[in-house]
Amino acid sequence: MRPGGDEICPLCGAPGPFAGVPDMRKRTLRFCSRCRLVFAATADLPLAEAEKQRYAKHWNGPEDAGYVAFLRQAVEPALPFLKPEMRGLDYGCGHTPTLHLLLKEAGLRCENYDPFFFSEWPAGTFDFLFATEVVEHFHRPADEWPRMLSLLKPGGILTVMTAPWEDLDAFRTWGYASDETHVAFYHRESLEWICARYGLAVLDRANPRVWVLRKT
Repeated sequence: MRPGGDEICPLCGAPGPFAGVPDMRKRTLRFCSRCRLVFAATADLPLAEAEKQRYAKHWNGPEDAGYVAFLRQAVEPALPFLKPEMRGLDYGCGHTPTLHLLLKEAGLRCENYDPFFFSEWPAGTFDFLFATEVVEHFHRPADEWPRMLSLLKPGGILTVMTAPWEDLDAFRTWGYASDETHVAFYHRESLEWICARYGLAVLDRANPRVWVLRKT
């Protein structure tokens, strides 16, 4: 915390004060004008046990056709950049890993990691990573993005899926902000900032929600 109670931006480190953003959950959301991240104040971040309980209520799994179709949004644009000999990781796979089964159909190997349900830190580095609906849960993006990227080999492929925000006023009614575990909301320019900061080249972003990146 800075003197006077202003936080620094948890992504780019810019100092406050920050403009407030209306939130349907009545949390304190702040807007960083440098990297355009919208983030929840520290006092409004969920505790780990509450997070785990929330995630455990998700009914996502391979038998859910809607969820499978949702994941395919991330898989399909990444496939042209992946090869069978590659080693992959689903980073934040949840309690019922599903994405690795879709990749298996395409002849690709993918392991699973989740801090709450598959918490053993992966050994070695990987040729590709998927982070589908993960980065919006990062409490401290400046720490958690490089930690995730440490698992990716130079030249490796990172596929990120998250819903970008476009209008600050829309947070009043935006369903994506209704989930109390969503605490970091990225603008397109936030993701561009991340790419510049961490050496990521954009390979595909035809779907605004899915960014396929290469670690340089």
